[in-house]
Amino acid sequence: MSEESQLLIPASFTALFIEPGRSKPSASRAEITARYDVCEDLSALLTEHAASILWETGIAESDVLERVHAGLLTTDAGVSDVEARWVTLRLAEMLGWECHLFGPPDYTPHRGDGVR
Repeated sequence: MSEESQLLIPASFTALFIEPGRSKPSASRAEITARYDVCEDLSALLTEHAASILWETGIAESDVLERVHAGLLTTDAGVSDVEARWVTLRLAEMLGWECHLFGPPDYTPHRGDGVR
């Protein structure tokens, strides 16, 4: 069994590649896995940065997440808009912060069943 087939990609991430009215992703398993690796790694890398912003500025966690999300929406970030949203939610989850930027707080990207 290959390492790729052992990687469990959360349904919330796979949902980023399912167009409305469709049931199958618009990208291959390999493409989704590659993008998931990028987004998961980016989330992990941003944890220290976000915690540092919180400590240095004293602003609210939600403001830190908003700033990080705005940075992810730039073309230099290398992620799509929906991936930026997922990374921001995953970052909040990793830090144990609530994220209300995108609606109700009951959605978590890693354990969630879909994008809300």
